[in-house]
Amino acid sequence: MLAALAIAVLVGVIVVERHTLAESLHVLAHLNWAWFLLALVSEAISLSSFGLSRMLLMRVSDRPPRFGTVMAITYAANALSISVPFAGAELAVVFSYRQFRRHGVDAATTGWMLAVSAIFSTSALALLLVVGALAGSASLASAAGFLGAFVFIVPGAVVLLALRFESVRKLLHQAIAWLVGLSRSVLGVPAQGVDGLDEFLDRVASLRLPWPRYLEVFGLAVLNWAADCGALACAIKATGQPIPWHSLLLVYGAGAAVGSTGITPGGFALVELALTAALTAAGLHRSPALAAVLTYRLVNFWLILIGGWILMAVLAHRRIAPGEQTADPPIPGGLRELTGRIGHAGRPGVRSASGAGPAPRRRPGLLGPGPRCLAGHRV
Repeated sequence: MLAALAIAVLVGVIVVERHTLAESLHVLAHLNWAWFLLALVSEAISLSSFGLSRMLLMRVSDRPPRFGTVMAITYAANALSISVPFAGAELAVVFSYRQFRRHGVDAATTGWMLAVSAIFSTSALALLLVVGALAGSASLASAAGFLGAFVFIVPGAVVLLALRFESVRKLLHQAIAWLVGLSRSVLGVPAQGVDGLDEFLDRVASLRLPWPRYLEVFGLAVLNWAADCGALACAIKATGQPIPWHSLLLVYGAGAAVGSTGITPGGFALVELALTAALTAAGLHRSPALAAVLTYRLVNFWLILIGGWILMAVLAHRRIAPGEQTADPPIPGGLRELTGRIGHAGRPGVRSASGAGPAPRRRPGLLGPGPRCLAGHRV
């Protein structure tokens, strides 16, 4: 419903602003290619820093994957995230988890890395929004920046507290148990509840890195967002417009906030509208502002989408050396069923029953190895 409404709004805007769109296409025809290439470099730095932060976190494991493997999974997961509305981010996490497990990283390390990486990423974005709010000249925009920072940082703070303090972890367990109970009553999965969840959370919480390493990871998380914002700045310069430095971070934050709603794949159309409106409010004319946004989205959205799906196909058909693979440690039945089912879509009716013997060998598929039962929720 929301996606249909967003498409209707987009069509209406195109009809009303067709002259602005035509003028922006004319601006794109005279793009400064040197600045466009710098935008490409900035985006590559952004994703590389994110992949490198994951690599540093996985050094807590005895068998971290190679950097090339981490980058391939990162690009492919980003493409998956921006391809699916609403559940794109969740599906990307499932894909990343399955791929890292397939490449030999143990379950606790993988879960810990994904959680800490997400926390540092949202905290870094919150920091940039605070800086943008302090640097912004408009009080309303600054207030929106502080609000956005608060919204982004709260979930990460809750998970950090859960990993650090046992009392908070117990509350998290109660919340998960309630959600699992609701899932059992509505969807019938998992059949055996959350047996083994406490043990798994304790294993994840026991993982630690030296504090200097955490600072490195957080610095890379800040670089990830800053370089992506730099790609937007380069796109603005590529259209021949001055960069609104005083409000650039808030403009960027507006696009990030709209894109995180997941109403359309990767915030398609909604991010373009939000960024164009924000740049126009910052002083740019509408046609060059739209041209700058389209240039930025070519780098930030379309090229990642195409390259990521190519890498996803490569990962799906790549053979893993026996030395890179690892077997799952014994997990009690309820948690095994939960981790085996959540988030995996595929051909229905093909699954490995407990005690039924090994399943036939097959290619791992896009989400990696795992049961091929249809998930009981929308993806």
